[in-house]
Amino acid sequence: MQQYFIGLDIGTGSTKAVALNKEKKTIAVAQIYYAVSSPQPGYSEEDPEVLWQAFVSCIHNISDQLQRVPDCVSISSAMHTLLAVDDKNQPLTPLIIWEDTRSALIAADLRKSPLAREIYEQTGTPIHSMSPLCKIKWIRDNEPSLFAKVSKFISIKEFFWYRLFAQYEVDYSIASATGLFNIHTLTWNPASLDFSGLTAAHLSTPVPTDFTRNGADPAVLKLLSVSPASTFCIGASDGCLANLGSDALRPGTAAVTIGTSGAVRVASARPITDYDAMIFNYVLDEHTFISGGPVNNGGNVLKWMFKTFLEVMSPKEVDYQNIFQKIDTIPAGSQGLLFLPYLFGERAPIWDEKASAAFIGIQSFHTNAHFLRASVEGICFGLKNILDIVEEVDQPIGLLQVSGGFVHSDSWMQILADVTGKSLRLAQAADASAVGAALMGMQAMKMTDACQLPEEPGFRYIQPAAGSRAVYEKIYGVYKKLYGPLKTAMHDLCQLQG
Repeated sequence: MQQYFIGLDIGTGSTKAVALNKEKKTIAVAQIYYAVSSPQPGYSEEDPEVLWQAFVSCIHNISDQLQRVPDCVSISSAMHTLLAVDDKNQPLTPLIIWEDTRSALIAADLRKSPLAREIYEQTGTPIHSMSPLCKIKWIRDNEPSLFAKVSKFISIKEFFWYRLFAQYEVDYSIASATGLFNIHTLTWNPASLDFSGLTAAHLSTPVPTDFTRNGADPAVLKLLSVSPASTFCIGASDGCLANLGSDALRPGTAAVTIGTSGAVRVASARPITDYDAMIFNYVLDEHTFISGGPVNNGGNVLKWMFKTFLEVMSPKEVDYQNIFQKIDTIPAGSQGLLFLPYLFGERAPIWDEKASAAFIGIQSFHTNAHFLRASVEGICFGLKNILDIVEEVDQPIGLLQVSGGFVHSDSWMQILADVTGKSLRLAQAADASAVGAALMGMQAMKMTDACQLPEEPGFRYIQPAAGSRAVYEKIYGVYKKLYGPLKTAMHDLCQLQG
């Protein structure tokens, strides 16, 4: 019977599963979508039970498609999720996700203190409201009665792992994105624990990313349509596994993902530290760090454009096709219209929750199509800014391995190539994080060259166009000048929003 390996990615907007055979070819996929709730400004939460049902459904779906059980299920998940559970292992809070900014003031105050650099350099996690470090401190300061009831603070993956094996364990990769974990000693970081008011007993036991278990709860195995003989690999974070799953571990190569948000990531044998830009350093395994920067603004900007400019509340594939047909009618540079893409605040490289978006250079001849193209260009300028910083502190990058929802648009990929001046390679049609998880599961099962992806005849390169590249170089020079002078005005306006 043919072996296969499931890589499952617990994302912000959906859970995705990919099945690879032993030749590392995709043989089945499944995906379940769900929604983020915002009960009040700054809050971003999800129901962990809804995500659990998506986890179950995706694995069950793959098993049904292939009519046999997997040899291994390996797990990827979004970083910076936080769930408080009591001593009976029941959730005390909704799942608080990365984009929740209720702890923004705590992060801002910490950034002003000498402790910030120490924690950043020890943990590799930027000082920002996205991190569980700041979220936990917010709960301690603002909801002390809740804080007192908490037995464990965990991620969504730990919540699922406990249901499988009744053990609180966390992989080094997810731990390294908490702000609580020392990436040099691979243990919980004393300075972070002191700041947040925790002890190590409040947290799970850290384990390597290729850590495996068998013999999950029989009732859960039945739900999943998985055999007791199947192995579960704890896996890593979605960002780290996207590099593995898109073949972006080689020198001179970066992974660029644009989904709801976006990120630039490179692999390194050592942390790449830059305190001003707070380049992140997360653990893929004991020998590999994934370094780079995340942006808050990606596909979510286009959804806002649909709603605000086109009055399309729930865009479908045909809507995206139409929007990029409009974008293609506008020349590179949007005829002098420039978008500063901080619609949802921003992480790298400015780390400013109070930042806001701005269109600069508006003229009477600019149309909806100009604003649409300028929005996509602005997102790409933000990613280029991070690429420039990574290249300055590490090494030149010649190739971008791209993944995420934006790869379905040839126009968007071409704009990214033109803005960055880099070659793009679309190496994997399936979800890169899920593929990376499957590859890590294969590695955990001791398969030879498990992490080396086969060369696929269908991969594509997108090269920068010289004419557009020259235009973007000039506009990017303007882009880099905008945030500094506008920062005070952004913050003042933020105070007036009520």
